[in-house]
Amino acid sequence: MAKDDKPEGEGTENEPRRRALSGKKLILFIITPLVLVLLLGGGAAYFFLGGKKEEPVAEAQPQAVKALVYYNLPEILVNLNAAGRRSSFLKMTISLELENQADIPRIQAVMPRIVDNMQSYLRELRAEDLRGSAGLFRLREELLARVNAASQPAKVSDVLFQEVLVQ
Repeated sequence: MAKDDKPEGEGTENEPRRRALSGKKLILFIITPLVLVLLLGGGAAYFFLGGKKEEPVAEAQPQAVKALVYYNLPEILVNLNAAGRRSSFLKMTISLELENQADIPRIQAVMPRIVDNMQSYLRELRAEDLRGSAGLFRLREELLARVNAASQPAKVSDVLFQEVLVQ
């Protein structure tokens, strides 16, 4: 065989030789994805297997329980805002949660203002506004804000629904 003679299957000098991965390609295609997989796996392990360490719970000291006071408002009956001819009515019985007994005379003194604030707000509601627990939650928050505004300096902690009837 001559120097230029090559057995079948081997390439000629004009064909490019197949090289191993260069440094840039090695980093781009092998090392970077490997590092990303390790980081994601470590983050997932931290998140799912023990991100929080439980601290020992100290025994809670019994706190003096506040004696809450409840004041029942008179029954409220209003017609709701309706676009059509059909009227809708709302009947409610509400209790106010007060922080102390001394607030009852203050609430009684401004009762006409409290009822007026509630009536004017409730008359603008539609039956759709009262649907579901989200509707009642919004209603409670609005009534609480209006009662607290009308009954200053008395502080009302919560508005409790005893009866809510939409017809």
